[in-house]
Amino acid sequence: MLTQHSIPLRRFAGALVLAVAATGCEAGTGPASSPLAAPDAPSAARNEVAFPATPMVFASGLEYPRGLKFGPDGALYVAEAGTAGPNSTTESQCPQVVPPVGPYHNGATARISRITASGARTTFASGFPSAVNSFGDVLGVADVAFVENKMYALSSGGGCSHGTLASPAGIARVSSTGSWSIMADLSAWQATHHVANPEPDDFEPDGSWYGMIATEHALVAVEPNHGEVVSADARSGVVSRIIDVSASQGHIVPTVVAERKGALYISNLGTFPSAAGAETIYRVSRKGDISVVATGFTKVLGLVFDHSGRLYVLESSTLDGYPAPLTGDVVRLDKKGRRTVIVNHLFLPTGITIGPDGRLYISNHGFGPPGMGEILRVDLSDDGRGGDDMEPGDG
Repeated sequence: MLTQHSIPLRRFAGALVLAVAATGCEAGTGPASSPLAAPDAPSAARNEVAFPATPMVFASGLEYPRGLKFGPDGALYVAEAGTAGPNSTTESQCPQVVPPVGPYHNGATARISRITASGARTTFASGFPSAVNSFGDVLGVADVAFVENKMYALSSGGGCSHGTLASPAGIARVSSTGSWSIMADLSAWQATHHVANPEPDDFEPDGSWYGMIATEHALVAVEPNHGEVVSADARSGVVSRIIDVSASQGHIVPTVVAERKGALYISNLGTFPSAAGAETIYRVSRKGDISVVATGFTKVLGLVFDHSGRLYVLESSTLDGYPAPLTGDVVRLDKKGRRTVIVNHLFLPTGITIGPDGRLYISNHGFGPPGMGEILRVDLSDDGRGGDDMEPGDG
């Protein structure tokens, strides 16, 4: 039930049913804790604009937009979870997600959109599995990334427990024509590689994969429900675990990852009802050691670094308890741990990136309503270019 103590990412939209009328907003965050990096002074601001800034709608007409990245052609590619479908599986075919969350229903409606510099949207790749649970939360294409100019998609809606036998949850290689095939089977990986501390009352056999980035010749993906971060070789598809987050942190529901100078930075959604400021930014070294970078964040669904190493944190909702529309924001964390709210009043945002133009791009209305998904663009003006920055040691 929605009143239980542990409600994960897959029940996010269900929780919104309770909060859809809420319109409160928060203008800032708490004080800094551990700094992002060694205490060198940030570069002098140039043409600093007043924050929070007012975003503009860059593109609209998307279906549950999630992660987004700029491609080598300069266009913006957006992962969309889709509108699910009527298909289902049975207990005799595979373990199901237990009620009241399961069973899932599935359809091949998830897709990837391509958006030009003018904001024109076209469908680049389609037919990915899209799964909806009993609370109305949709899993589909969760994120995209590029390795050596090739596109890869994190397909979260696949897998038998999500109502389809056609495709597992996994990482797909997407051709220049939009055709795709799974190159890393993450359903099979999780079936044979268990984490130390799964949450038995809140378990997805096929996971609920959310964030993905490219690092050299590999894809790094985050799985919230089991609580782990894995790497998949972009050429062979071989999967290996970077860290079992559950082993040291328990069921914190990690969601997203960013990379800076060889280290990974991850954050989490938390479990509902959650307290405002309860979530954390962590650093994961090359050896898989995890340490706290900063605390005091809320329901984090996006991380991205700018040119000078400042971290932008997307909070999908900043309220205590359950998420509510118009309470999302982006907080910039500089190298001394100082925080600036860059944009607020966001409507359940679900993804963030920085474009080659130095602007911030945000997936908004990421958990619906259907057809209302949009991409917002924020002019940062102070783009952080120039000046050296220091990072924590790689360990």
